[in-house]
Amino acid sequence: MAFVERVFSGVQPTGNLHLGNYLGAIVNFVKMQETHNCIYCVVDMHALTQNIDVWGGPAGLARNTREVTAAFLAAGIDPKKHIVFNQSQVTGHAELTWIFNCVARVGWLNRMTQFKEKAGKDRENASVGLYDYPVLMAADILLYHATHVPVGEDQKQHLELARDIAQKFNNDFSESIRGHGVADGQFFPLPEPMITGPATRVMSLRDGTKKMSKSDASDYSRINLTDDADTIAQKIRKAKTDPEPLPTEERGLETRPEADNLVGIFAALSGRSKQQVLTDFGGGQFSSFKNALVELCVTKLAPIASEMKRLVADPGHVDAILIDGANRAREIAEANMLKTKDIVGFVRKA
Repeated sequence: MAFVERVFSGVQPTGNLHLGNYLGAIVNFVKMQETHNCIYCVVDMHALTQNIDVWGGPAGLARNTREVTAAFLAAGIDPKKHIVFNQSQVTGHAELTWIFNCVARVGWLNRMTQFKEKAGKDRENASVGLYDYPVLMAADILLYHATHVPVGEDQKQHLELARDIAQKFNNDFSESIRGHGVADGQFFPLPEPMITGPATRVMSLRDGTKKMSKSDASDYSRINLTDDADTIAQKIRKAKTDPEPLPTEERGLETRPEADNLVGIFAALSGRSKQQVLTDFGGGQFSSFKNALVELCVTKLAPIASEMKRLVADPGHVDAILIDGANRAREIAEANMLKTKDIVGFVRKA
């Protein structure tokens, strides 16, 4: 089966979007608009897999959904040329998840490292939704027959699971798939990961060995997309470093996580390689490098924060974009779900 090249990706609306979300995901979403057919989703169903205090309850979920949408738009995603919507408006996500639950295997899910990390020691008290999160993610992608998915390293295992589920569905129902006009028996594509840029994994400003996270207790560990220029400057100047000058070669960053993180952030924001950054700043002290990083961050992020603030103040406009995007997403999803149901053997209204 010939698949239309299509990108799908999503961001959870759990509040406090930060630089890691921007460099690891959103900035690449913007670039991909020029080369791919894109669907960008605010995955509000995924937000429910976490404790209610994380996603803020009903009022918090609605507010955060609009904020993520505002971030997409403020960063430069065009909702007219591409699809921007929130997941819960398209019922196919839940429908396909159930079918995939019956295709996936418990052993596959038991190997998912993110569940182990998020559930911690009290796994028996974790929600079924958190355990099943990767299957919903597979349904998100395959509902639209997406061929490419921009993912960070921490989500790559989940994409591999999506490929396994797609392949097993194709194998299990191969005869039915061929009977419904797909000669090669490949109904679902095997989506490819797209991991791009020098800062796909942005680390904490307080600990270069830990990922930048919205759940970190210290607000100084991250740069929020809503931070103003003064706050950005203060956080970067207080960012943890080591006493040595910046190295002149990239290999000199290997045992210096905080230096590696800050150089990676500079490289990603400036569209350069880490080595190019070190060519300019290597051998110098962190103070002058941090001043340059402050200027760069403020130049890149302050306009986004300002536009996000304007958009969030007009929820009706944001909601209209989400509704329009959901209507367009639903057209693709419903057509694929009807074919899926036929392949599985569900009796349905003609």
